[in-house]
Amino acid sequence: MHAVEAALDNPNRAQPRRLLATPDRAQALTRRFGVLRQLESVEGPEIARLLPAGAVHQGLALKIDPLEPLSIHDIGSPAEGVLLVLDQITDPQNIGAIFRSAAAFGARGVILQDRHAPVLSGALAKAAAGAIDRLPHAVAVNLSRALETLSDLGWRTLGLDGHSTVNLADAIDGSPTVLVLGSEGEGLRRLVSEHCDVLARIPMPGGFESLNVSNAAAIALYEASRIRA
Repeated sequence: MHAVEAALDNPNRAQPRRLLATPDRAQALTRRFGVLRQLESVEGPEIARLLPAGAVHQGLALKIDPLEPLSIHDIGSPAEGVLLVLDQITDPQNIGAIFRSAAAFGARGVILQDRHAPVLSGALAKAAAGAIDRLPHAVAVNLSRALETLSDLGWRTLGLDGHSTVNLADAIDGSPTVLVLGSEGEGLRRLVSEHCDVLARIPMPGGFESLNVSNAAAIALYEASRIRA
């Protein structure tokens, strides 16, 4: 529900190609948005029939063109606040949760890798609960070059690395910060890591070696927002 409403509320979105809603959801949408030309009132089983197997629709389904990403220069100008860079993170649920945390903690935007990131729709959009329409994103063919561009624009790049001896809280200094997160299995790739100004770890006194990447992102975003406050 939140993902569909956020998409309909986003002036940067194209018009919906198709919008299906159960009768009660259709009434709620009409009360909020007025007449929606593409809205079709149908029963829940009909929506389920048109969606991938196992998809949970909450009485709403929206078919719409994807959002256009910003350029690295546009998302990084001016240099202030926090950006996230995701290095080969491919799980839609994780990326959606990262978008949601990024929006909650006031991040400027998210930068994804061109070839190794899922489209911002479906399960990802649902997990983000509307955050993909509230938070700008950019797509980079080469993340190392993207980090170079951001550095030239005045950003300080901080990569999360469990092998670092520097604690995250000590590495964040309140300057415009790019938080760089790698996949859970491999972490940051070597070239991406080498383009970070500093590598830091999240200390885990409980003994676990790693966290789910979306949880790590939430902790890093909290630390960054706490220092800025």
